[in-house]
Amino acid sequence: MPLVRIDALNADSDRLHALGRAVHDALADTIGSPPDDLFQILARHDGDRSVLRYGQYLGVRRDDDVVFIGITLRAGRTPDTKRALYRRIAELAHEYAGTEPRNILITLTENASIDWSFGHGLAQYQLGDGRAEL
Repeated sequence: MPLVRIDALNADSDRLHALGRAVHDALADTIGSPPDDLFQILARHDGDRSVLRYGQYLGVRRDDDVVFIGITLRAGRTPDTKRALYRRIAELAHEYAGTEPRNILITLTENASIDWSFGHGLAQYQLGDGRAEL
């Protein structure tokens, strides 16, 4: 946990992997995500068969290097921690992938421990009685 989905317009494989690394490193830097906690969906959109649509909402001048990042994670981070995560992702996406920070759109979706299963049909984070499943 967390589960990350990155959608980028006209991104080659190297750029997608650099964006994935940027998000992973930012999660480690700001919320202490472990190094082996890597669950990512990296999707490239070519603008014809698969499209990303964006506007200039809130005066942000996005262009065709736009990247949508959706992160699902357990609830509990403070607003300051979330702001630090957004900043760090934008910094590292620029450093690793050359993506301008104005082109990074991030959403966080929070849920509870019981909302996760990492395999075997188990809720590894929590049994019904509150104990962690093995």
